[in-house]
Amino acid sequence: MAASNRMMLGPLVGSIDQGTSSTRFLVFNAKTSELLSHHQVEIVQKFPKEGWVEQDPKEILNSVHECVEKTCEKLQQLNIDITNIKAIGVSNQRETTVVWDKTTGEPLYNAIVWLDLRTQATVDRLLKKIPGKNKSFFKFRTGLPLSTYFSAVKLRWLLDNVEEIKQAVGDGRAMFGTIDSWLIWSLTGGKNGGVHCTDVTNASRTMLFNIHSLEWDPELCQFFDIPMEILPKVRSSSEIYGLMKICPSLKSGALTGVPISGCLGDQSAALVGQMCFQDGQAKNTYGTGCFLLCNTGQKSVFSEHGLLTTIAYKLGRDKPVCYALEGSVAIAGAVVRWLRDNLGILKTSQEVEKLAAEAGTSYGCYFVPAFSGLYAPYWEPSARGIICGLTQFTNKNHIAFAALEAVCFQTRELLDAINKDCGVPLNQLQVDGGMTNNKVLMQLQSDILCIPVVKPSMPETTALGAAMAAGAAEGVGIWSLNPGDLTAVTCERFEPQINPEESEFRFARWKKAVMKSMDWVTSDISSNVISLVGLRIESTED
Repeated sequence: MAASNRMMLGPLVGSIDQGTSSTRFLVFNAKTSELLSHHQVEIVQKFPKEGWVEQDPKEILNSVHECVEKTCEKLQQLNIDITNIKAIGVSNQRETTVVWDKTTGEPLYNAIVWLDLRTQATVDRLLKKIPGKNKSFFKFRTGLPLSTYFSAVKLRWLLDNVEEIKQAVGDGRAMFGTIDSWLIWSLTGGKNGGVHCTDVTNASRTMLFNIHSLEWDPELCQFFDIPMEILPKVRSSSEIYGLMKICPSLKSGALTGVPISGCLGDQSAALVGQMCFQDGQAKNTYGTGCFLLCNTGQKSVFSEHGLLTTIAYKLGRDKPVCYALEGSVAIAGAVVRWLRDNLGILKTSQEVEKLAAEAGTSYGCYFVPAFSGLYAPYWEPSARGIICGLTQFTNKNHIAFAALEAVCFQTRELLDAINKDCGVPLNQLQVDGGMTNNKVLMQLQSDILCIPVVKPSMPETTALGAAMAAGAAEGVGIWSLNPGDLTAVTCERFEPQINPEESEFRFARWKKAVMKSMDWVTSDISSNVISLVGLRIESTED
């Protein structure tokens, strides 16, 4: 079709949203924030052993190419001129670890996913090197406790256990990165001049990064025995990293020459997409896990209640870095998949809403889905999932209700911790992510928090945040982040419908159940961990 007949919408921005269970490419209008088109491809999860979770980095990369090409085809069918796509942003599942060969462009092992538990023995060994075995020893430098969750211990495991990686490091061929680094390097040329970089938000999730100096920390690298030459260069979240290059093997190149100019870990991207730019603004994303982030501005606040200190964003090379307090829960949407795939009490993930609505209550049944131990605020790897309070009256509807309630109780624990650390209680909760389409869950969440829950009508806030960062980058300049220029967002609001006393009673019973889930596993995690085989994780996020 002739270009003159195509719709002229002004500048557009593409967004690669690479999550735990799927990859998507979305295109937004930079002036109105309107989502014009998108394409999604599911990613296979591999569970080679109990507690192990892996993905194929090549499959992830190919899924990005496919999503870009298919979205561009859809835009052309809508008579939208793809030459108006002026920038591309990347948001990604964080912590997931990839090592590849820079001379061949091939991964040297599968990506080890953030949920993976194989590194518990590595964590235990490293703790012995720390005075008092204090897992918070590096907290004031990294914002993080020593845990299986973060990239450094995954990378240490790869260096200890994969001969090809040891050899490649010795030969100077190895590159390490989180998913953003792998994608940007591959999309900007790969072995033919690809840019090896990450942004501050992803770097802050590795445990190798000093969140104050904004540099890789030599002492941390020495502690984990990580060679610094394999690490990517750390950049801001909004600047031109490189240009998209054609992929000859896939004949993929619709956006060749377009700058990749935004990069944010998915939870930071959602914070930006929810426009939480003010100190004290917070959002909660319901994906595979659950992630509550509260912007603390240019000051790094260290939690006394089990939260992480993380970098929220740095929207330009010369712009200030902003920090956030984060509460991380490993299992949220994943519990619904578990009910479907492992127990078989659901045919589809959406059915959980109907079953829960039919029950209307859990009838005293409480579900603690500690499949990967407990993250915030406990950081207790020994915990395992339990369902308690069962009677002969309990049926699958009550268990479905208890599963949704568990997501809400976990969020309540995060919110309580953030309120204590910040000193100013949140008066409403902004939410996003795939699970927010479940109205029963959203009402339950408001009831359990005793505050309103506010959901934007355009749910793709993670992808939007990456697009905003890309469009606002110096040298692109088509998306204004000035508060007066930001598009007003229409929202759906859920108000509490039960009295606070009932909410407190249910929450107290939940906390009793949490205590019962702890100390379940010895340090020999490989023989005791609950199997994750068949747990197909549902999320657009981490």
